[in-house]
Amino acid sequence: MEFGPLDITLGFVGAGQMAQALASGFVQANLLESSRIVAYDPVPAAAEALRSKVAGARLLADNRAVAEAADIVLLAVKPQMMSRAMAEVRASVSPEKLVVSIAAGVTIDRLCEGLGTGRVVRVMPNTPCLVGRGASGFALGPGATASDGRMVAELFNAVGIAVPVDESLLDAVTGLSGSGPAFVYVLIEALSDAGVRVGLSRATASVLAAHTVRGAAEMVLATGEHPAVLKDRVASPGGTTIAGLEALEQHGGRAAVMAAVVAATRRSRELGQQ
Repeated sequence: MEFGPLDITLGFVGAGQMAQALASGFVQANLLESSRIVAYDPVPAAAEALRSKVAGARLLADNRAVAEAADIVLLAVKPQMMSRAMAEVRASVSPEKLVVSIAAGVTIDRLCEGLGTGRVVRVMPNTPCLVGRGASGFALGPGATASDGRMVAELFNAVGIAVPVDESLLDAVTGLSGSGPAFVYVLIEALSDAGVRVGLSRATASVLAAHTVRGAAEMVLATGEHPAVLKDRVASPGGTTIAGLEALEQHGGRAAVMAAVVAATRRSRELGQQ
């Protein structure tokens, strides 16, 4: 899908890994000109990293300056730092400004209270936004308009997909797609290690592992088939795949993945309560 540059200034409050991924992704998708991105982070290395990845982005003196300069304020700080960040920008968040939060576990009610506005949208993106393959869920605050929802959808669809969900499910989105890339990286690493164990070079094993995961994911999306159906098509009677699947079940592979998502979801809820 082709996107044209938006006539807005997007302000990042926080310039860590997720902010860098989003800013880079928006520019690469031609959704924003780099000069329309402003940011501040109290850690100079993080701010400079964003500017190095998005040549032309402007670093400002503090979070208040970011909020004043931006049409849309994107809160990209750690949940533990959200109260401080909201206090710093509250006076600069006028009614015509939309505020988007990507902090795990920080509820819409808490955002509204801390910012003094209901025009907020809570989003849970993930780092593959950097390469245009993000998977995000979002929920609108009580003062957010349908137009605000369309704007957020346009932003995050430009770097992957964005799915509206009830806010009560955003912690689940965090556990699945927010944390999920890390789980997939472990799977790719394990596949690569196994390839080396059975005789492949590290370089060959890593390339084959990554493309195997990528290809399997694209098969699910392209065919619309249930993963179990696709799995059964690979597993022929008495063959190699069914032997490997048996080993996965014996070692709790499926249960381990499910437990990881549940644990990440639980932690997201805990962060929101702190």
